[in-house]
Amino acid sequence: MFSSALKSFTSNISANYTIAANPTSIAGAWKVYDGKKKSTGKAVSIFVFERKTLDPHSGGFGARSSSSSTRKLQEEVITRVKKESNLLARLRHPSILELAEPIEDTRSGGLMFATEPVTASLAGLLRDKDDQERAGGVAGRPSRYVVEEADGSKRRRELEIDELEIQKGLLQVAQGLEFLHESAGLVHGNLTPEAIYINAKSDWKIAGLAFAGPPDSSDSQSNIPPISLSEVLYHDPRLPKTVQLDMDYTSPDFVMDSNVSSAADMFSLGLLMLALYNSPHISPLKTNSNISTYKKIFSSSSSAPTSSNNFLSSRPLPKDLLTVVLPRLITRRPGQRMNAREFQQSQFFDNILVSSIRFLDSLPAKTPNEKSQFMRGLPNILTQFPKAVLDKKVLFALLEEMKDRDLVALVLQNVFKIIKLLPSGRRAFTEKVIPKLRETFVSPGGRSAPTERDSAKEAGLVVILENMALIGESCSGKEFKDDILPILNLGLESHTHSIVDKSLGCLSTVLAVLDFSTIKNEVFPVVASVFSKTSSLGIKIRGLQAFVVLCGGSAEEREALGDGLDGAVEQSKNIKPSNSAVLDKYTVQEKIVPLLKAMKTKEPAVMMAALAVFRQVGKMADTDFLAMECLPILWAFSLGPLLNLQQFQEYMGLIKSLSSKIENEQIRKLRELSAASPSANANDLMNVGSTDAFFGSNGAGDVGENDFERLVLGKSNSSNETDKLGESLRLQPQRSHSARNSPPVFSWSSPAPQQASSMATQSSSNDVFAQQIQTPPLQPSAPSSTSLNSFAALKPTPPPSAVMNKGFPSFAPLQPSLNNTTSWNSNLASTFSIPPPPQYGAGLSRPNGDTMAPKSSGNPSGQSQKKGLDAYESLL
Repeated sequence: MFSSALKSFTSNISANYTIAANPTSIAGAWKVYDGKKKSTGKAVSIFVFERKTLDPHSGGFGARSSSSSTRKLQEEVITRVKKESNLLARLRHPSILELAEPIEDTRSGGLMFATEPVTASLAGLLRDKDDQERAGGVAGRPSRYVVEEADGSKRRRELEIDELEIQKGLLQVAQGLEFLHESAGLVHGNLTPEAIYINAKSDWKIAGLAFAGPPDSSDSQSNIPPISLSEVLYHDPRLPKTVQLDMDYTSPDFVMDSNVSSAADMFSLGLLMLALYNSPHISPLKTNSNISTYKKIFSSSSSAPTSSNNFLSSRPLPKDLLTVVLPRLITRRPGQRMNAREFQQSQFFDNILVSSIRFLDSLPAKTPNEKSQFMRGLPNILTQFPKAVLDKKVLFALLEEMKDRDLVALVLQNVFKIIKLLPSGRRAFTEKVIPKLRETFVSPGGRSAPTERDSAKEAGLVVILENMALIGESCSGKEFKDDILPILNLGLESHTHSIVDKSLGCLSTVLAVLDFSTIKNEVFPVVASVFSKTSSLGIKIRGLQAFVVLCGGSAEEREALGDGLDGAVEQSKNIKPSNSAVLDKYTVQEKIVPLLKAMKTKEPAVMMAALAVFRQVGKMADTDFLAMECLPILWAFSLGPLLNLQQFQEYMGLIKSLSSKIENEQIRKLRELSAASPSANANDLMNVGSTDAFFGSNGAGDVGENDFERLVLGKSNSSNETDKLGESLRLQPQRSHSARNSPPVFSWSSPAPQQASSMATQSSSNDVFAQQIQTPPLQPSAPSSTSLNSFAALKPTPPPSAVMNKGFPSFAPLQPSLNNTTSWNSNLASTFSIPPPPQYGAGLSRPNGDTMAPKSSGNPSGQSQKKGLDAYESLL
């Protein structure tokens, strides 16, 4: 989006770059906007100069009469502004602001060019520092420099000026001046805080080259015009101060001697250093852009900045700066000033932190041995660096060295330590570290597929795996899945066992970051493949521990368990319960348990690691699965020949625990089924062939002894009793045992020979019963719970044929439905209850009016002893 100032601009930059709506800073005559290239997304800073800022502020006839001279003056300013951009295009140095797009004219007469991303100018940073100090310290007023993130959120830029930041910045400015003076042959001419920019890496960059030119002593031919001191020293009130020379930072060489030399820039550098320590952060010279005032200040030693008056600074200065550096910079004689190279070698920069930064800047030119020694010693001093320097300077320089594969491991050790030290470590990791990790370890296709073993790369991978917990805390789940998980898979698929072991050990961190679907579909298959293919016992055990974690436990849970015989599981105090996502029950039952079942090794360590997995499976799986699948595997593992007594007891403890769980669950199910159908009886199927099933449980067993006696003696003529006896032949609900008075039970077993004579004496008393009984239809009844052994066995003898013909006219022997009679005799519960017959009168007529005729049995008296119903018929 364009701001109102940019709407009238149409240029190549406007077409190819997305420009922020509001400027992030104002430096001199330029407004600086954040921008991004549309095609690549590369961040830049867009410098915009508006021509209307040159319009004279005075009005009236005088202004109109001098319009031609004003226009000429404005054209001179435009020429100087274009000169600044053109020189940036020609000068390439780490301490010179890097140009991204050359300057362009717009229809409204404005100018625009693009550079590397800058955070602010040094002048803007000092003004912000003054506002903070006036508001009551650093925490008083927030910085007005705000950055808009990619997601639309905004955050305050972290801008700090501490001692190390000043030393580092001044060192970079001195390096830039050395390049201008010795290589480019130029004098800056207007070195002020407005001419220094701070980029996103916290580097100080020189710009503001509108007044730059060759020195007077230059013999080389240059197409850059020399500085016209008569023009630049004259302050024109018709123009804004921002487009004119700032005399508060100008050397007396320009004003009093009219001499252009590189020493003038060193004098300006000394005044700039005083502004950094002064309060407010401005130059100690207050000239009001007047040459006479300037000359008056330097006419007296008391008004000129010297060591005797603390160089007019309102604050104490560092000792080295006060006694060594400033006396050789802020001096009236140019020959007494140190040059840029000497300034870099001064005692002001003689400390371990500045020296480390200087070594980082020159790291690409160092030998591999020097680089290695530096990387090994850097962690010892990282805590001494300011956080801003670590974030913007040290971290970036280290990440640039990841291109050297031999230094990847050493660089990453320092990188992760910096991430721990930074308050904004999460942002630094996602924005700076993750892209470098992906570039180094993951192929462009997104899949890490190493073609050959790279020991240096594997060493870096080990460092990543060792810091996986920090990585999990420093990125979101999506970032972890997209950028870190491929690196983890690279470790799992490695041919080095130690790397695979560390990768499996990171699983608890992975579960806490990733979602369930990713764990099931992307993490578990890789872990299962490693487990099934490895031939290393150590990897096998680590894989089993990974399964424990995937099932919701912890890898150390096995060590915290007792022998398991008491059924109690004690958890170690050091083990935190897992609350991360775990595999679902189906995956555990159908994928993990078959992997355990397929294990061939019986090593005790592997068996005990498998036991920890089964403990977790026992908490998740169904009882049917536990009974049919898990317990057989557990028994097979427990009987391994290599297990000792304690290990076997642990297996038995789990087997007993799971068996108890299965038993309790089955009892609960059966109780629920019994409550749903209370009439169900497990013995129903066994009583299909019993006599109760045919005659009913309310048959003979429901007739009392007195009733039976009256019936067989013919003493009962009541129709109610007849109806009652007839009703008893139907199927009725089973009575309780207390309502029965010793009911007779008939045994189908044949009588012993010595009992046959006693049975014959009862045949006469049965004649009356044979004459009156009418055989009813046989009906099954509910099984009786009365045991057959509680009744005396009846031992019938063959009755006379007359009695049989008279008593049972149409009674046919009952044939069991089973294959043979042996099963009838062997089943004690198979009995028949014969209820008392109803009385239908003397004629033995049926209820429908038919008359029963006696039927001869047709059995000869000498026939062999009968069994079953035939024996009972013979008895009657």
